[in-house]
Amino acid sequence: MTRSGSVTRKTRETEIDLKLEVDGEGEADLNVQVPFLSHMLELFTKHGLFNMTLTGKGDVEVDDHHLTEDIGICLGQALHQAIGDKYGMKRYGSMMLPMDEALVTVAVDMSDRPHLEWHADIPSQKIGTFDTENVHEFFWKLALEARMNLHIIVHHGHNSHHIVEAMFKALGRALDEATRVDPRVKGVPSTKGSLS
Repeated sequence: MTRSGSVTRKTRETEIDLKLEVDGEGEADLNVQVPFLSHMLELFTKHGLFNMTLTGKGDVEVDDHHLTEDIGICLGQALHQAIGDKYGMKRYGSMMLPMDEALVTVAVDMSDRPHLEWHADIPSQKIGTFDTENVHEFFWKLALEARMNLHIIVHHGHNSHHIVEAMFKALGRALDEATRVDPRVKGVPSTKGSLS
């Protein structure tokens, strides 16, 4: 059975329709009005071996903030739906990933206890037209709605594009590991008997 989640969100600021399949092949069909975010989500999907269909439009004439934040919310909700009761799932995943001069570690715990631990300096205020402060906003809303513990650590790097790209690729790979079903895991991966 395919583990998937679907979310539709419509506000006065954004309209988003997102479907995520956790057990995918890295296929992305994205129509997003924020080109840099679309590029990052394509990388996330490819490296996580997910399948994602996403249409996102919003008040980008104001700035990219609302659409970036709301896509983070929707992706988090779809991921939380997709992993369901977490039976047989590995729960934890991490990846230290180099991107040229940048080195980033991402670690996740699908614990149902949302937290973002952020140790990252992005040198530039913009990448193209994209405000880099929105990167933190995206990951915080993703962690909150997916109800996961997410740590992002930038060890070094000076090119902002490389740093952010490494974050998204590493997150995809860490989540691929954490959401993988392991036949050795009986029930949920917690001595409490519950992840909630």
